[in-house]
Amino acid sequence: MIKKSEENYQVNFLQTDLLDQLDEHHPLLALANKIPWDYLEKEFASLYSSAGRPAKSIRLMSGLLILKQMHNLSDQSVVETWVENPYWQVFCGMRTFQFKFPCDSSDLTYFRKRLGDQGIEKIFAISISLFGKKAAAKRVIIDTTVQEKNITYPTDAKIRIKIINRLQKLAKKNKIQLRRTFTREIKQLRLDLRFFRHVKKRKKAKRATKRLKTIAGILIRELIRKLPKEILRQQVSDFELFGKILAQKRGTKNKIYSLHEPDAYCIAKGKDHKPYEYGSKASIVSTFKDNIIIGATSHSENMHDSKTLERVLRQVKRIQENYQPETALCDRGYRGKSEAEGVKIMIPKAPLKRDSRYQKRKKGAYFRRRAAIE
Repeated sequence: MIKKSEENYQVNFLQTDLLDQLDEHHPLLALANKIPWDYLEKEFASLYSSAGRPAKSIRLMSGLLILKQMHNLSDQSVVETWVENPYWQVFCGMRTFQFKFPCDSSDLTYFRKRLGDQGIEKIFAISISLFGKKAAAKRVIIDTTVQEKNITYPTDAKIRIKIINRLQKLAKKNKIQLRRTFTREIKQLRLDLRFFRHVKKRKKAKRATKRLKTIAGILIRELIRKLPKEILRQQVSDFELFGKILAQKRGTKNKIYSLHEPDAYCIAKGKDHKPYEYGSKASIVSTFKDNIIIGATSHSENMHDSKTLERVLRQVKRIQENYQPETALCDRGYRGKSEAEGVKIMIPKAPLKRDSRYQKRKKGAYFRRRAAIE
């Protein structure tokens, strides 16, 4: 992770410098000149070891993460677009045009895990610092939204079929001969589950769902008996997850809705077009006038909006030192709170009798502006 000095950069006679061919006034190049890349390299260098294969540069990986968020792309899409876009390459520190992928898309996942929450916060803090005094506003707007996970609408039958498929793959991988694979029966059960909301199909679908649970239980018990002890130890957490899913019922609390996203929970925000959403609740803080996002946190459980205020306001203070907003405007979902972390919480209410016409008009203007965060 030793940084190469820019002063010792040697010109390539076979390829011209990218900066000489691009528009120096392009917004992305202007942003690249403002970001303190040296600070990021200094902060993240301790996360790497001097031994082993040389790592990709921190500027490259950090730049890819920023571009991914700016354009709302997947890891694979951002890597593919990077090869085609010279401005993106210069943003990530390249001096000549690159014809190969900068890294494998999975490397971005490992890089995010390496940085952790604190590392991502440092990148977030730099993006806020670019706005200068505008980001240190006295009034802020706070709201919560649902950060949806990439899962399909959950049903008991669907998740039980996925458990059975995983168990069959595990048996095949370890060359275990199952007494029954239930392949033909599962195919018929899938057909029985079609149109399960129809009045005439409900009974058959309910019976098929129950049978899928029985099949999954049979396969779990058989694999526990036949798997080698070393492999069984590695699969303990998976078997516990499968058991918890098969045991849950309609009224069970903290239900699991997905195998690959077990932390997702059900959130009902009262929307007519989408009564239930599956993911995690996120809090957003933006400035009153300029709509600069200065705080964003995710919550591991579905708590009341008023209980999310302390955490997100602590993050705002942590990211911008010696800064604390005076007033926070929230919607009626935050009722019950008038103050949090030394910040006054304002919620829309009916006008007071003692309020003058000017005060009523001023409060109305505040709460009309609050909708900007939506």
